[in-house]
Amino acid sequence: MNGFVVEGDPLAWLASFLLPLFRIAGFFMAVPVVASNLIPMRIRMGLAVATTVAIWPGLPEFDAELGFGALDWWRAAEQVVIGAALGFALQIAFQVVVLAAQTIAMMMGLGFASMNDPTHGVSVPILSQLYSMLFTLVFLAVNGHLVMLEVVGESFNRWPLGAVGMAQGLWWLVDAGGWMFAAALLMALPAVTALLIAHLAFGVMSRAAPAFNIFSLGFPVTLLFGLVLVWFGLYRLLPQFDQIAQVGIELMRQVFGG
Repeated sequence: MNGFVVEGDPLAWLASFLLPLFRIAGFFMAVPVVASNLIPMRIRMGLAVATTVAIWPGLPEFDAELGFGALDWWRAAEQVVIGAALGFALQIAFQVVVLAAQTIAMMMGLGFASMNDPTHGVSVPILSQLYSMLFTLVFLAVNGHLVMLEVVGESFNRWPLGAVGMAQGLWWLVDAGGWMFAAALLMALPAVTALLIAHLAFGVMSRAAPAFNIFSLGFPVTLLFGLVLVWFGLYRLLPQFDQIAQVGIELMRQVFGG
């Protein structure tokens, strides 16, 4: 039986289910793929309830008490923050490919080709949409969604309900934002370097022949050159995506000191 359940105490039984539900619901509120605007809130809530029911019997014991006092509201809010932090840790890994694609698109002159991102409800370069969809498909193909659920279940053992020390994990998560920008830069660096050389070549041409209309020729050539670089770089995306996904899972574990 679940260590939470106290026979004859309905409030303790309810607390033993609601507190883990708050953490898992907070996780689904921030984690990529599930937190998309394309997925209705009712579906997300159903997934959170189903996941809680699945892991509930194996949760460690906890002095389950639930009321309507300030401490009880604090416990509920704390679980939501912990779950959201776990989801946001994986979100950082997903944003690496988006930032890298945005950098490449701006350098090749494709930044104007924006489309509405249905996941976040904002306009992003179409190249970012391509990289984001590819990364999502690779993540699901290698069963990354199962691994992230395993990490959430592991968090109840490494960071039990009622435990303190959340500030250290959250500060480490904030510090991981620097890794996100560095990884995005490294991912886009080959294409950015090649495009920078192309821009320098057009600059030398404009100085050598001032009468030559470099703007009418430079833009289509740079755009075509950038598309060729993206095409040749597709074969290296799979190992890069795999490494980024592994780092994202590790970020989740680092949040609760794993």
